[in-house]
Amino acid sequence: MNKHTPVLFLLLLPLALLAQPEVPSAMPAALRMQGKAQRQALQERSLVSKIPFRSTGPSVFGGRVADLDVNPADPTHFLVAYASGGLWKTSNNGQSFDPIFDSELVMTIGDIAADWQRNVIWVGTGEVNSSRSSYAGAGLFRSTDGGKTWQHRGLAESHHIGRVVMHPNDPNTLWVAVLGHLYSPSSERGVYKTSDGGENWERVLYVDDTTGAVELLLDPGNPERIFAATWSRTRTAWNFEEAGTGSAIWQSEDAGNTWTRLSTPASGFPSGPGTGRIGLAATQDREGKTRLFAIVDNQNPRPAEKEKDKAGLTREQLRGMSKDGFLALELSSISTFLKDNNFPEKYTATGILDKIRRGDIKPADLVDYLEDANSRLTETEVIGAEVYASDDGGRSWLKTHEGYLDDLYYTYGYYFGQIRVAPGRPDKLYIFGVPVIASDDGGKTWSSIDAANVHGDHHALWISPDRSGHLILGNDGGINISYDGGEHWIKCNTPPAGQFYYVAVDMDKPYNIYGGTQDNGVWFGPGNYSASVEWHGEGQYPWKSLLGGDGMQVAIDSRDNVTVYTGFQFGNYFRLNRNTGKRVGITPKHEVGERPYRWNWQTPIHLSSHNQDILYMGSNKLHRSMNQGDDWQAISGDLTGGGRSGDVPFGTLTAIHESPLKFGLLYAGSDDGALHCSPDGGNTWRDISAGLPRGFWVSRVQASAHVQGRVYVALNGYRFDDFRSLVFSSDDFGASWQPIAGDLPAEPVNVVKEDPVNPNLLYIGTDHGVYVSLDRGQTCMLMNHQLPATPVHDLVVHPRENDLIVGTHGRSVYVADIEQLQSLTDTLLQQPLAMFDIEKTRFRAGWGNKRSTWSEKVSEPDIAFPLYSREAGRAKYTVRAGELVLYSQETDLVAGLNFPRYNGELGEKSVSSYERHLNQQKKKGEEALKLEPGANGKYYLQKGNYQLTVERGRFKVESSFSIE
Repeated sequence: MNKHTPVLFLLLLPLALLAQPEVPSAMPAALRMQGKAQRQALQERSLVSKIPFRSTGPSVFGGRVADLDVNPADPTHFLVAYASGGLWKTSNNGQSFDPIFDSELVMTIGDIAADWQRNVIWVGTGEVNSSRSSYAGAGLFRSTDGGKTWQHRGLAESHHIGRVVMHPNDPNTLWVAVLGHLYSPSSERGVYKTSDGGENWERVLYVDDTTGAVELLLDPGNPERIFAATWSRTRTAWNFEEAGTGSAIWQSEDAGNTWTRLSTPASGFPSGPGTGRIGLAATQDREGKTRLFAIVDNQNPRPAEKEKDKAGLTREQLRGMSKDGFLALELSSISTFLKDNNFPEKYTATGILDKIRRGDIKPADLVDYLEDANSRLTETEVIGAEVYASDDGGRSWLKTHEGYLDDLYYTYGYYFGQIRVAPGRPDKLYIFGVPVIASDDGGKTWSSIDAANVHGDHHALWISPDRSGHLILGNDGGINISYDGGEHWIKCNTPPAGQFYYVAVDMDKPYNIYGGTQDNGVWFGPGNYSASVEWHGEGQYPWKSLLGGDGMQVAIDSRDNVTVYTGFQFGNYFRLNRNTGKRVGITPKHEVGERPYRWNWQTPIHLSSHNQDILYMGSNKLHRSMNQGDDWQAISGDLTGGGRSGDVPFGTLTAIHESPLKFGLLYAGSDDGALHCSPDGGNTWRDISAGLPRGFWVSRVQASAHVQGRVYVALNGYRFDDFRSLVFSSDDFGASWQPIAGDLPAEPVNVVKEDPVNPNLLYIGTDHGVYVSLDRGQTCMLMNHQLPATPVHDLVVHPRENDLIVGTHGRSVYVADIEQLQSLTDTLLQQPLAMFDIEKTRFRAGWGNKRSTWSEKVSEPDIAFPLYSREAGRAKYTVRAGELVLYSQETDLVAGLNFPRYNGELGEKSVSSYERHLNQQKKKGEEALKLEPGANGKYYLQKGNYQLTVERGRFKVESSFSIE
């Protein structure tokens, strides 16, 4: 479909017809913009809208920061925008933060701008870093009350916004750098301007449909003079071209109405197809003259160095070497090559010589063994980061340094691309990369200001214009503040903003939650923990790190709860003991002479529930180990479409699962839309993708734990900018498929899970939240009480504790008690009122008193009465001891599950009769009890058993509870 297709026509098309193209197409913004209203409707009809979620962290490692905005009059007040974790505000120098953008259409942010005097905040949505999980935004949002309320202000088709710049004197004039779609061509790119606060927008700079604007900068001495940087880049699931001829620096002298390209071949600034992302900065010197700086990701190859004499073999030598040439090599030379390139120990120099002599392999096969699709990305020698300066408004440029700025960008400069200059100090520069480095001499020499407490991968920096050395830094690990120019940093990571890819649980008591995170490794922590800062005093953070890198999937052997299988990107997996820290690499290796296996960024693993010595792992084939990963067997051929040329592995397995009901009933799905089933442990495979939309990423396949032939699959079009929610089910092992969850908004689906207790209950995680279905996907409802609308990548139901664990990609981990939800069967749903078991409450003598001498908080019980009401309405609950009425209260019930709270207090008229009742229960000789009120004047229930009655109209239910 294209952006010109009428919206009404799209809404009327059957799902099957919409899904036919081999390559999915970008979805028009008009359909996505309906998402918030659709979510609201699914919340209003939800029977589960009152089930509370609890944030369990972690917060200690932070998450990817996209931008900062600091109050110039008081830098203890600032805003932090996270890539997918929303917008947060602090008024106490980062000691605590409050989220202020949690309920909008999207939570992903590219850039923010604030007018602190007028209390105006602009949010340009859609992260600009073009990462694998850089979610598409929905345009501009504005708040005129400091973030309490928001209005959408246009540019819905922008997807990714690089910069939002306000006119310093006119709050209604705004310029926006729109990078545009990440995974598809689009004409809605370039620089946009509004002069009426976003009522109307004019595109004032446009290059082409794959080149967007990534940077904007006002001349500090003249707000009518504007500089912009455009960036040519195309990304697909299999390749990323991060440079092009459209990448350039531009200038406008008339407030953005007309533009001139500055970075021409004659200017001295790089131009041409190897020009990547550009960042800009400017300041005025003491004479008031503007000096302009730029950093560029130069993707041109480095000039070839003169060949040096080398004692050992090189890959280039082997590529063209003949058989006879190889046989003439010395054994020591071959051994050194094998060792230096980490060949498995089974490959010896003698053995390789024998294989070459017999013709089993060729010398070039040794090179092929080492190279995969990712090699093009990680091993290509490019010029990388370069810094340039201009003193004539950008007409001419000089590189500020000699040589290369190595170990800054590596091969992924597209992820950074920003430069800062200290206000009024043209010699003080900062550039961002894996470290953040600074220069005191205008860019001639550089040194790192990373230090203890600072994560790598930097994206935002504020430099105080008033206090030298005062910096606020944003990176993939959250927020750091320094007052001495980066020699020392404090970490301000109270927001639980981690980007989880996957979560898992063990069967320990209390159980632990495990998860892999973007750029912050693999962690585990107790499932009963609630995120707080109390650990600062205790000295032990409850969550612990297991592994570094980009943390991926996790499986735990429940027989000991310490054997963990996990890893980092592109299939680098380990078996480790979380108590001792010992780890063993377990990734299956291909044979010399075979092409390398293709491993997905998030390689899927699965531990068999039938025998936990058996582990499955997916490359482009399915691998099985019968001995905890020590040895592997490929139990399939290539289960994908065969891969595609590019610098990202593609044609990889993305989802695998074994039926809990039958050993060896296996399912495997791929990134190119292939889905296969094996009924016999991998001996035979059947393609079961017929009837499903073609070409979509299989984000999850889930075999039922209730019906052997039942299986669910979620498909995801995010990497084509197709945002439809696609979920299907089959009751015949995938021979036929039925679309389900058809009432979901246009939100890509990352996970579908079946409840282990209730066969009709499904959980669905999308890029904007959690949905549940009580009828196997025929209808859905939103489940979001105290859960922000952040991307949900994984869902797990703990089989013993009946908790739903939610792994979000932006707000860490949430937990909800779903015991009552699991009880919502068809029979119970027909009842007008139904009560559930009430948890026991522990008696405390101090109820009604202050928690401490100097605290105003009063200690009280908090007793929840879980109940189901078929209809909304006013209800009354009454607490009794036998026939004695102790307390009565009216409450409003919603249709569905309700959790009215009771603080254990007595009604004033029942105190004396309750005291007599308690004394009548005492044994002969026991001292009589005299009830005393708390400091707040209230009387509270004592230890004992009590009855509860709930009445709604003519319907009444009863239950009991106890205080021990």
